[in-house]
Amino acid sequence: MAAQRSKTPVAIGIVGPGLIGSTLIKQLSAQARALQNNLLIDLHIVAIISSRAMYLYNQKGCDMDTWQTDMAMGGKPPSLDAFTDFFKGFSNCHNIIVDCTATSLVPSYYARWLSTGIHVVTPNKKLSSGPLDEWTKVRNASRDHGTHFMYEGTVGAGLPVISTLNNLLDTGDEPIHIEGILSGTLSFIFNSFGADKTFSQVVADAKAKGFTEPDPREDLAGTDVARKMIILGRECGLAVEMQQVHVQSLVPPQLADTQSADDFMARLPQYDSTMQGQAQAAAAQGMALRYVGSLDLINRKCRVELKQVPLAHPFANLDGSDNIITFKTQRYNEQPLVIRGPGAGAEVTAAGVFGDLLHVIRMLGDAVK
Repeated sequence: MAAQRSKTPVAIGIVGPGLIGSTLIKQLSAQARALQNNLLIDLHIVAIISSRAMYLYNQKGCDMDTWQTDMAMGGKPPSLDAFTDFFKGFSNCHNIIVDCTATSLVPSYYARWLSTGIHVVTPNKKLSSGPLDEWTKVRNASRDHGTHFMYEGTVGAGLPVISTLNNLLDTGDEPIHIEGILSGTLSFIFNSFGADKTFSQVVADAKAKGFTEPDPREDLAGTDVARKMIILGRECGLAVEMQQVHVQSLVPPQLADTQSADDFMARLPQYDSTMQGQAQAAAAQGMALRYVGSLDLINRKCRVELKQVPLAHPFANLDGSDNIITFKTQRYNEQPLVIRGPGAGAEVTAAGVFGDLLHVIRMLGDAVK
């Protein structure tokens, strides 16, 4: 009779229990029984830190249904150093820290965590698209210390973009050209923009629906799409930095330095005619405007720009805030590999992070499918 497998103990730390972080905890809570019974994973959230407070638990971890009450009561003053040192008490577990923030501060701890046996999972794009030397330092720490750094959620939220690209690369395929619509915000804007709505009206609608950042210029500048293309480029071996990416901003130069988002939105209608003219010119040629990121891996070029695409093209036939990405490779040459689906939202982003967590645990070799 085969010996019964014991459960794999996993201690989780959550950095940034905001919208994505809290949604992840909710998903973990809903799946806790299945993780225990089906995958033999004994998972506990043992530490949570926000910009206001930090709560450190014992080996049993927090109650995933009432943790917010603990945080509301104050806990300890937040300290990433104390948060890091706390995991020294969990040497009998696999330790994973999940960074659900969008800051640059937290990624500065990744190399330290990875070097001390702590695995890192994150949808935070700042490290993977930031200075190349910092990204290299983290990748080397992961390799040298046998720890895992997972960041599927940085591109396409919960869509399997990075894992698909890595599968292509690991099996010897050679990407030639990668192209996609990778901003849920800009996807919604250009899927909605047409003869019956001005550009400023569509941007205002996107803002009202919560698709944009509080200041829509952050979306319209194209930097978020550029970050995602940098991440994909680096996966393919391009040593690309932000300043090397051609980025077309959709923010009118005269409005780049307006003092507030409200001021920007109030003045944006003054420039509707410019964007309307571009849309009409595209329509006259049977084309549609879409904001596209592209990687030319033959000429080693990265571009993020407003492009005209044929009306029959998949990019012109998206719904809402959907993302889409195409991989033209040596194998997928005549017909590129296409991934399409929701590319924004807390539920799908948290699900992508959750998937990375499970992937790490499976790679550790202690959980069963």
